[in-house]
Amino acid sequence: MGSKKGVIVTVSILAIISGASFLVWTIPENNESTFIVTDYGNYLEGVKNIHEVIQESTEIELNKLINGEISSQEYIESVDITLSQATSQISEFVTSKPPEEWQSSYISYMDSLRKYNEYLVETKVLADLIDNNADESKINEIMNKLESLKQESLELAKFSNDARP
Repeated sequence: MGSKKGVIVTVSILAIISGASFLVWTIPENNESTFIVTDYGNYLEGVKNIHEVIQESTEIELNKLINGEISSQEYIESVDITLSQATSQISEFVTSKPPEEWQSSYISYMDSLRKYNEYLVETKVLADLIDNNADESKINEIMNKLESLKQESLELAKFSNDARP
């Protein structure tokens, strides 16, 4: 018979192999996550409320930037956080998998959030222009684009609301 130390090492190795095999067997291969929603109307209302808060806070910060109350860098830092929040909401929409009767409404609102993300990115462009003392015509061009993006986002949100079952 082998030494006591040899038996302990062999048993330990077998235990590790068995444990690793068990873990491989129990961990699912498909790692796709799904955000489970059971009350689709209330979930959509919650996202709308979050979106409205994001819009209001962005508007306040943008006005502070335009009025020179905050620096471009402070504004960009604020918008980066807001972009992260909006992107998180979009990700939840993508993984929520609503039933067929809610899909049109959900897709429209997700498109509204995406359009608002474009708006946020363009406000960062505006902040850079302001920081670099850009020509007034360039600033006005971006301001017009911002207004257009904001309007498109609002129209998609309205379409989402009209498409609810």
